[in-house]
Amino acid sequence: MKTVVITGATSGIGKATAARLAQENFRLILCGRRSNILKDLQQQLSEYTEVYTLSFDVRDQKAVQQAFESLPEEWKTIDILINNAGNAHGLDPLSAGKIEDWDTMMDGNVKGLLYVSNACIPQMKERKSGHIVNISSVAGLQTYSNGVVYCASKKAVQAISEGMRLELTEFGIKVSDIAPGAVETEFSKVRFKGDEERAATVYAGYQALQAEDIADTISYIVNAPKHVTIAALTIYPAAQSSPTTIHRSQESK
Repeated sequence: MKTVVITGATSGIGKATAARLAQENFRLILCGRRSNILKDLQQQLSEYTEVYTLSFDVRDQKAVQQAFESLPEEWKTIDILINNAGNAHGLDPLSAGKIEDWDTMMDGNVKGLLYVSNACIPQMKERKSGHIVNISSVAGLQTYSNGVVYCASKKAVQAISEGMRLELTEFGIKVSDIAPGAVETEFSKVRFKGDEERAATVYAGYQALQAEDIADTISYIVNAPKHVTIAALTIYPAAQSSPTTIHRSQESK
């Protein structure tokens, strides 16, 4: 039975992926900041598989290191790492951007991914086996106004994925990058700092992707035959034709 680490497991794509992989008999190490939700998930998913939880903020390198060092010996062999934790804060031009928003995005989306990867990769290299799945975004494919720092952070994830693949393939470690388009999760509510009305407009007038759609994709990637690596995959809802173009119904315009 393979052991999977999922960061950002308390909501959205991470939570949906945990539910999907639990039913496929993977052992789960679920990571997130909200310990109460992690506890609930552990109770729910233990019906299907073994579940261990780690509560920490990926932006805190010491907390990341301590969390993985605290794993019981029988949980330290990590076969698959899903770097899902990330965020978007604000939708301002650079000239009006808030430093704390920039720090939150770069520390979470880029440095946090690096911290967790650094904690998991050595044992994968030693065993010459493993799979890392990084969740980037179509924002890394095309920069848009008022989202420059977020786009930069996701372009960095794609560059890191490419670099990981160059460095780790010889050790039998697969690296996959998934770039989702519009997915209806807490993402927009976080970006607009709790303004639910404004967040709802992001998904108005078309059928956005759901977290379960990305979980399905992750399942496909990690269950691919040993000789197959899905290196990079872009997923749009049917109404989206580019990172910045969504075709909405006339009623919503």
